[in-house]
Amino acid sequence: MKTAKQREDPDFPRLGPEEYFPFPDPREASPSGVVCSGGNLSPGVLLSAYAQGIFPWFSAYEPILWWSPDPRFVLFPDELHVSHTMRKLMRRFAEGNPPELARAAAQALGAPAGAPLELALDRDFPAVIRACASIRRPGQRGTWITEDMIEAYIELHRLGYAHSVEARIGEVLVGGLYGVSLGSVFFGESMFSRVPDSSKAAFIPLVLRLKEEGFTLIDSQVYTDHLAGLGAVEIPRDEYLSILQASLAAPTRKGDWSRTFPDFPASTEYRALVPESRP
Repeated sequence: MKTAKQREDPDFPRLGPEEYFPFPDPREASPSGVVCSGGNLSPGVLLSAYAQGIFPWFSAYEPILWWSPDPRFVLFPDELHVSHTMRKLMRRFAEGNPPELARAAAQALGAPAGAPLELALDRDFPAVIRACASIRRPGQRGTWITEDMIEAYIELHRLGYAHSVEARIGEVLVGGLYGVSLGSVFFGESMFSRVPDSSKAAFIPLVLRLKEEGFTLIDSQVYTDHLAGLGAVEIPRDEYLSILQASLAAPTRKGDWSRTFPDFPASTEYRALVPESRP
C-alpha cells in the first residue's frame, strides 16, 4: 500500500468480504505500531487486517493508518473481573434503581424513572457507532471514528461481521459498544456511556455470553483504565498473533446476533450476577 493524502487510495481495489489482502508483517511495524498506510476500508481489506492482527486507526484528513501495537491489550474471557461494586450496580440497573448520578443522567435523556436497564444485540448498530463517534472523551479534541469508518463498519454489520451491544432504559439508548467477530475472537472497537457505567453493564454480559459460547479472546487493542479494571492485560504482540491464528480456526458466528443469541444477556454466570434477569 502506498501513502495517500486522502483517506482512501483511489488506485487500490475494493475487496469483497471473501477476498483476502496480505498486509505487511505486523512484526515489522514501526516502534509506535504502524504497519502501513493507504488502501481503503472495503470489507475484504478490513477483514484481512483483523485476521492478521492489524486494525485501522486514523483521524480525519489523514491517510488510513494500519496498526499492530506491541504490547497488545486483551481480555481473556476466563479472566473477566467483576468487582463487588459492579455486581451491586448491575443488580440495581436491572431493578430500575440505579445510583443517583446514573438516575439523574438517565432522566435528563428522557428515560422513564424506575425502568430497568435492558440489553440487546444488533438492534441498532448505526446508532451505537454514531454514539461512539459523538461522545466526548477526556483528553481528545475529536474522534477517530470518521464518517468513512462509520460507513465501512455499518457495511461489515450488514454482512454479519460487526456487532453492537446496546443498553437502554425504556427506549432510550444510554450506553453500548461495537466490534468485529472472527473465529472465536471479538475485536472490540469502541464503547460509550451516556449514563455512568452503562457501557460496563453492557460489556460484562457480552463477555460472559461469549465465554459460554467458546470465545477465547476479546481484543481491546490498546490500554485503557476502563478495561484494565475488568481484567484486561497487555501481552507481547508475538503471543497475541499466535493466539489469534489459533482462534481463527473456530467458525465465525456470522449474522444478526439478535437471532444467533435470542436470549441475550442470559448466561449461567450473568444469571448468578443478576438473579432477576430473564431469558
